[in-house]
Amino acid sequence: MESTLGKSFWSSRWQDQRTGWDIGKISDPFVPFFEKLDNESQKILIPGCGNAYEAEYLWTKGFSHVHVVDIAPEPLQLFSRRVPGFPASHLHCADFFDLRGTFDLVVEQTFFCALHPSLRPRYVAHMRELIRPGGLLAGLLFNFPLTEEGPPFGGSETEYRALFANGFTVRSMKPCSLSIAPRAGRELWIELERLA
Repeated sequence: MESTLGKSFWSSRWQDQRTGWDIGKISDPFVPFFEKLDNESQKILIPGCGNAYEAEYLWTKGFSHVHVVDIAPEPLQLFSRRVPGFPASHLHCADFFDLRGTFDLVVEQTFFCALHPSLRPRYVAHMRELIRPGGLLAGLLFNFPLTEEGPPFGGSETEYRALFANGFTVRSMKPCSLSIAPRAGRELWIELERLA
């Protein structure tokens, strides 16, 4: 299945309007987290961004170094029409694993769960390359039994702690108290600091 979850798969989902993961707004847990950010010049990445409501929120709050990446062009086109002032150079239509650069913060919002589980070690390794030492990977991971049925693919706190032990320290990994109703009790809020 890993090879079938590529550009054509995700483009077809957008073209057919089969985007059940899209909640139409910024996910509630991100609002208090973003409100605590005090450095508007930090470089932020949102991979697998979809409609990128989190990027729009940050951009309107004055964070001028927000970058988004998606393997499908359709969500980026929709985003650029919705947020016309957002720099085109910060919209990356690319495979996450081909992305280069260094970021202070990476926002995890339904990207990890969309990747085939066999790619999880590679995800962690690439995050180590993208996030500067001391930088953060923050956001949401699903907390329900991992099966081959997905996306979305689940997982557990035990699995995630073992997976990220190589290169990150856990600042926070706990049940999310602000999940939307359909995801209540099925999400973990994470803040993982990139080790030197």
